[in-house]
Amino acid sequence: MTGARLILPGPNVDAESVLDLIEQEQVTLACGVPTVWLGVLYALEKNPGRWKFPSPVRIVIGGTAPPVRLMRALDKHNLQVMHLWGMTETTPVATVGRLKRHMLDWTEDQRYEVRAKQGWPAPFVELRVTRPGDAGPGSKDVEAPRDGETPGELEVRGPWVAGSYYNSPDQSHRWTEDGWFKTGDVCTMDDEGYIKIVDRAKDLVKSGGEWISSVDLENTLMGHPAVKEAAVVGIPHPKWQERPLAVVVLKEGATATPEELRAFLAQSFAKWQLPDAFVFLPEIPRTSVGKFKKTALREQFANWTWDK
Repeated sequence: MTGARLILPGPNVDAESVLDLIEQEQVTLACGVPTVWLGVLYALEKNPGRWKFPSPVRIVIGGTAPPVRLMRALDKHNLQVMHLWGMTETTPVATVGRLKRHMLDWTEDQRYEVRAKQGWPAPFVELRVTRPGDAGPGSKDVEAPRDGETPGELEVRGPWVAGSYYNSPDQSHRWTEDGWFKTGDVCTMDDEGYIKIVDRAKDLVKSGGEWISSVDLENTLMGHPAVKEAAVVGIPHPKWQERPLAVVVLKEGATATPEELRAFLAQSFAKWQLPDAFVFLPEIPRTSVGKFKKTALREQFANWTWDK
C-alpha cells in the first residue's frame, strides 16, 4: 500500500542470515519473536564489526515480552526495539509500546521500564483488566485498579476484534455479555494505560495458592552474563501443586551453577518464587514461529523428582 519493499527471509531465520539480509537490503523495519533477536544479539557480540547499520533499524517484537537486557544491547547496535501485543483474534495488533511525549525527559531506566511493557491500545481498541469479584452467588468480575501492580485477565474489544469462533458455540464463554474478548493473558495496567503481560494463564506457575510469572523469571535469568536463553515451566509438586523449573542454555564457553543462578535471581525475587531446579540443555525446543515450546518442556519434565 505504501510502495515499500517487503523482504521475506523464508526458512533462513538463523541469526547470521537475518543480519546479512538486514544489511544487504537496507531494511528499516524488521519483525520477529524475542528468540530470533536473542540469537541476533549473540551473533553481533560474537562477531564485533561484521555488520554495520548506519541508519536506525526498527525492530518490532511480539509473541512474548523481550528482556530489557535485549532491548538495551540491541540499541547499542542501532537496532531499536518496539514492543507490540496482539492475537489472531485482534487482527492482529492491539497495543504499541511507544513512549508518550512527556516521557522523553524521563531517566533512561524509566524509559526502558516503559518500553518493556506491551504498551497502550491502538486506535479504536479498548482494553480492560478484570479480576474475580467478591465470592458468593452471582459474583461478577470487576476491573482491577490501574496501579501497575494488580494482575488480572486482559480483555479487549474493538471493530476488528473477533466476536466469535467459527462453528464453535462451545467457545462462547470467551466473550463477556457486554462483548469483551477474554484473552487468557494475565497482565497489569498502569495509570498511563500501559499494559504489562505477566504471563499466559496457562504458563503461570501455580504454587501453594500463589502465582509466579514464568516470563519475569526468564527475562531476569537472561540478564545473567553466562545465560544465552532460559525458559521456566511449572512442574507438578506433591505439596505445592506446582513449582518452577528453569531450563537454561549457556553462552558458548560460559559456565554457571544452579546456586549461582539462584543467587542472581534472589536479588529480584522472593525466596518462594525462585526455581527449585535448574536444567542445562544445549537448546530449548521452539514452535514453528520461534517461541519457546513450553508444552514440550512440561511433557519432558513431567515426572521430575523434586528431591534431586
